[in-house]
Amino acid sequence: MVTKTEQLTTLIAFFQQIGLPYQLRSFSGASFLPGLRIQNGCLLIDPEKLSYPGDCLHEAGHIAVTPSAGRAELQADVRQSGHGPADEMAAIAWSWAALLHLKLPPEFLFHSEGYKGGSEAYIATFSSGGGFGHPLLSWYGMCEQPSAADGYPQMKLWLRP
Repeated sequence: MVTKTEQLTTLIAFFQQIGLPYQLRSFSGASFLPGLRIQNGCLLIDPEKLSYPGDCLHEAGHIAVTPSAGRAELQADVRQSGHGPADEMAAIAWSWAALLHLKLPPEFLFHSEGYKGGSEAYIATFSSGGGFGHPLLSWYGMCEQPSAADGYPQMKLWLRP
């Protein structure tokens, strides 16, 4: 069985590879997800408080799908920084693509305590080649449509220009 530390090490290596800003550090106060906070477009990860490492992928997705010019403005609850339902769908699609790229199991991202009880439905939808949010990733120039030979979930860009 892979430990939480090993899972986090895998994610950190990926974040470094794609240039996604992150910091491992302790922080206090409330956060949207345990052990995770977005501050000035940087993903703060408190390893001691982190419940599910897969949540890092979803929060990283919010940073990744934000245009580079506005990324530094992302704070805490990304809805307060202007993210709406479309951004949420794009972040989920991005996190699924990252999950597959890293060869992690679907339950790593869509764990039983997340996604308002919809994890199993998300796993079924994305595993069957369906899903949502990828048209936005394609429109952003981050991937091709799934019908293309090298289309989603393969990514051309991991960070939105």
